[in-house]
Amino acid sequence: MSSTDNAVTESKSGKGGKGLVIGIVVAVIVILALVGIIIFLMLTKKDAAPVAPPTAEEQTEKRRNIVVTPDNVDEVIKEMSEREFTEPGYYETSMTNVWHFANGEAISDDAYVANVANNTNDIYFDVVLADDESQVIYKSPVIPRGSNLEQIALDTPLKAGTYESVMVYHLIDENQNTVSTLRVGITVIVEG
Repeated sequence: MSSTDNAVTESKSGKGGKGLVIGIVVAVIVILALVGIIIFLMLTKKDAAPVAPPTAEEQTEKRRNIVVTPDNVDEVIKEMSEREFTEPGYYETSMTNVWHFANGEAISDDAYVANVANNTNDIYFDVVLADDESQVIYKSPVIPRGSNLEQIALDTPLKAGTYESVMVYHLIDENQNTVSTLRVGITVIVEG
């Protein structure tokens, strides 16, 4: 081999050695950066403020639009029994959930709503159509504790048909201000 060949060989191995060193330095920097990021994330996660559990008002607002139907009644009862607090204005309802009317202006023979004597407040309710809750078809008078309401005629006469509806109970205080509400699904059937 000539001296020129040796110089080329040394030159090639010198470039290769420098490239290898640069590659190792870059890899070490990347690894250190990743370790730094991981440590930063672990430290900031410990310092993050703990999330407070939802307040009673937030839980009530979350459940506000639940409609109780025969299909979900067991689930709603289970959820209510698992609660750790008793909501103010809790009350029990007693009613029929299918109301029949001979025609749109007739009095129902099977519509019945009671305010159970064990309740703490008087109630009233509105019945709205499930698909258009702005249309109120019945507004009840105030029902005192231990009283019931029968012989119900709709305030808005309906044509013959079956109407999925929502009864919105209002639990009221002594000044007739709403303390809480409960939404219950009912079916209104107008025969003819």
